[in-house]
Formats: sequence, C-alpha cells, structure tokens
Amino acid sequence: MKARAFDYVRPETLEAALQVFRDADVDAAYIAGGQSLVPALALRLQAPALLIDIARLQELRGLSVENGFLRIGAATRHFEILNSELVSQHAPLLAKAAPFVAHPAIRNRGTFGGSLALADPASEFPAMALALDAEIEIASLDNPRRVSAADFFLDLYETALQPGEMISAVHVPVASPLNRCAFDELARRRGDYALVGAGVNAEIRGGQVEQIRIAFLSVGPTPMRARTAEESLTGRPLTSESIRQAQEALVADLDPPGDEHTPAEMRLHLARVLLGRLLARLEADE
Repeated sequence: MKARAFDYVRPETLEAALQVFRDADVDAAYIAGGQSLVPALALRLQAPALLIDIARLQELRGLSVENGFLRIGAATRHFEILNSELVSQHAPLLAKAAPFVAHPAIRNRGTFGGSLALADPASEFPAMALALDAEIEIASLDNPRRVSAADFFLDLYETALQPGEMISAVHVPVASPLNRCAFDELARRRGDYALVGAGVNAEIRGGQVEQIRIAFLSVGPTPMRARTAEESLTGRPLTSESIRQAQEALVADLDPPGDEHTPAEMRLHLARVLLGRLLARLEADE
C-alpha cells in the first residue's frame, strides 16, 4: 500500500506549529522521527490530510540539567539517549534500557517524545518514564503543563494529550548517590517486541531498600507499576527471601494478556523470573 495524498508544512517555531494545527480545517498530525506514523500512513491505518513536521524545532531539542531534573527535549533521538553522558550520569535506567529499543536504524530516527506520545505498552521508554517518576511537559496554546508519567498513560495508545497538543520535553528527577537500577527484557530475538520487560529504580542504603519503583512493559494496556511488590521490598534488605516474596506479590499487580504464542500464565511467570533477575543484580551491586 501507499499513503493517501497529504499536504506538508514545516513551521519554524513551536508556537507556529501549534497554531498551524489549530488553524487546519482538515485532519492534521505532527511528525518527527516518523518511525510509527510512516508505517501507519503506508498501511492507511492513519490518513491525515496535513503533516506538520516538528523534527527540527529547536524548542524540542537538547539535554540539560535544570532544578534537580534532567530535561530531555522531545525530539531527542533514541541513539542520543543511548550515547549521552548526561543520561548515563543522571538517569542511568534510561541508558540501560536504550540498547533494547528496536534496531539501530530505528534508534537513529525515532524520538524520545514520539515514543511516549505513541504510548505503546510494549515499548521500553514509556515504562522507564513511569519507573523514573518522570514528568511530561506538554506544549499547548491554551494549557501548557507538566503531567506525571503516572497520569499521562491512560489506556491502550491513549494519553493525556489533547488534540493539537504535543510533548515538548520530559523531566526526569536526577539520580541520587543512593540510586541503583536495572533493566532487562525477554524477547524471542533481540530487537523484537518483548514478551515481558521491566525496569527497577531504587534507592538503597546499607543494603536496605529505602525507595523502589518497578515498571513493566508488555504486560497490560499501559506501562504497569508493580506497587504491591514495591511495598513488600520497601524498608527491607534485598535477600533471597524478600526477592521471592516480591515475585509472589506480582500476582496482585499484573494481569497480563495472553495470545496464541504466549498464554497469560506464561507471561506472568516470565515477569516473576525477570523481576528475580533484576533484584538479584541490585543485591549483587551492594
């Protein structure tokens, strides 16, 4: 298939892009990396009459540390996340997850903001935004705001973005000296969508867990926090027994979907296995 005919415009500023969308009397869509939108256009799953190119907007670029947060411009490419010293230092969980994002060709074009805006529950970065307690900066002509990741992902491919709005940046709390983190996923082949993936972001002092956030991908309609498992670990040392109890607690946190290849029971089992591996890594780091 080929995409339906559409008009194309490349505004020079963020405000101009928002205004073009508002003034359009046809269906419009923003495009940056295009790693999700272009295939959807080719398959005619989406058919906007106007594409608004925001890839070169300077307001959407750059990485910096501001007021205790690492600010990641929405148009930052996946490979920039992978190679950035700022990310490795201040948001190491993102750096650990980045090599698992698709393949190099996609990492070279795909954008961090685009991944969050699509909100694919099988994608790594939305789940890591949840694990990191990130705040999503939303650009809008009427209501610019910052929304926590917990409130941003609403349902399958559904977010807090309203028509015409876009993500302009993501703000990640800077990692403390107590930070310990780990990421991994289980997939049939490297680069394929994960059967299960997870990131753990914790603060550990003297072997005892002071704070911990665990987020899974590919186990529900959105990125999923494992809150019961987190509660079972908080205030305790990481031991084989506390890890086992956290694994058992996942039954209260996750209700993964099944399909003809991976039944729900198998996906839950894989989630337990993966959580055990990640927590064991944090234990070994101590």
